[in-house]
Formats: sequence, C-alpha cells, structure tokens
Amino acid sequence: MKHLWHWLKRGLAVLVLLVLLVQAWYLGWVMWWRFVNPDTTSFMALRLGELKEKRPDAQLKHQWQPYEKLSIHLKRAVIAAEDDKFIDHEGFDWEGIQKALEKNQKKGRIVAGGSTISQQLAKNLFLSSSKTPWRKGQEAIITLMLETLWDKRRILEVYLNVVEWGDGVFGAEAASKRYFSTTATRLGPEQAARLAVMLPAPRRFEKNPYSPYLNGRTQLILGRMYYATVP
Repeated sequence: MKHLWHWLKRGLAVLVLLVLLVQAWYLGWVMWWRFVNPDTTSFMALRLGELKEKRPDAQLKHQWQPYEKLSIHLKRAVIAAEDDKFIDHEGFDWEGIQKALEKNQKKGRIVAGGSTISQQLAKNLFLSSSKTPWRKGQEAIITLMLETLWDKRRILEVYLNVVEWGDGVFGAEAASKRYFSTTATRLGPEQAARLAVMLPAPRRFEKNPYSPYLNGRTQLILGRMYYATVP
C-alpha cells in the first residue's frame, strides 16, 4: 500500500506539472498577442480544415483592420447585441449567466448562453466549440488572463478581427465585404446592427441575412446601440 501511495503521489505531481505547462503555453500566447495581431486562431484552423475536406484549395476570407479603422457603429452594435456590460465586468457577466441557465432549464435544452465578449474571444483564439466541462473551465482561465493582461480596447479589437461571420468568413473586414461590398470602416448603423445579430450563428444566418427574425433583431439592436459604451 505504501508503494502504491508513493506512485500515486508521483503521478499526481506529474499531472499538476503538465497542467501548469499547458497554462504557461496559453499565457505566453496571450502575452504575445497583447502586442502582435494573431494571424490565425483555433477556430480558423478548425473551419479551414473542414473547408479543405470539401475543396482542397479552400482559403479563409480574413483581413485585419486596426481598432481605429473599425466603424464606431459596429463596436456599439456588437457590444449592444453580445455583451452590454462589456466595459464594466471583469470577464464574466454573472447576471447574464444566471439568466441563461434559467432559460435553458425552463426549455430543457441549451437555447441561450451567457458568454461575454472576453469569453468568446478566449474560445475562438485557443479552443473549440465543444461544451465539455474541461473546455468551459479552460475558457474561464484564459478569460482571466485576457482581462488581466489586455485592456478592453485590445480585447474588442482582436474579437472584431477574428470572430466568425460566415462559412470561411472571419473578422469585420471580410464580413463587410461579404455582405455589403464595403469596408469595416464605412459600415453604417443598420449594416453594423445586422452583422452584430448574426454573431450567435453566422453560418446559419448567412443563408438568409434578411430573414424576418434577423430584421426584427436588427431593429432592436439599432435602438440599443447608441447607449452602448465603447472602449
């Protein structure tokens, strides 16, 4: 028994060391991307792999735009639609999470999420769309890293440049060209609101971006976006 306990302790120590090394790897990238724009993300790699299975020559549509060149309307619309407490919270909207849990419990299935922009960015940069407890736990740790080491402006800048906006479409610049034949700098209020309401399910909504549901949501966000606080 003593011999077994010895090996159990050694095994636990190795496991803890591996976990710490993984977290150090994430932390290193978070520190690097504080100053350097990401060329790709975990989500981009995943989607590109899926596209190449159908078309070996497939490429993603993605072009970086610095924060100051992104439409103020888009910044307001995305905050209004996705995370209206973005400026004030430290990575987690506990009230939003509680409301989402209650709504999901009432429906008996997952119909709402309480993820903040910071949490979504953590997932997009490093993780997958799986809903395992491990993934959610790792997402929370990376979210804390982002909120500690980056300011809100940098979090929003990177988010708007890497978030998925359609099949193979990533970032505001590619989305603006895809749906409106314009740049992310020149987006008007209604265009920005429509892009914002597509974010929860962009590959599904891109099939009919002017559906009655999206039209209604767009008008709702238009009414909210001018109250959104932008970093």
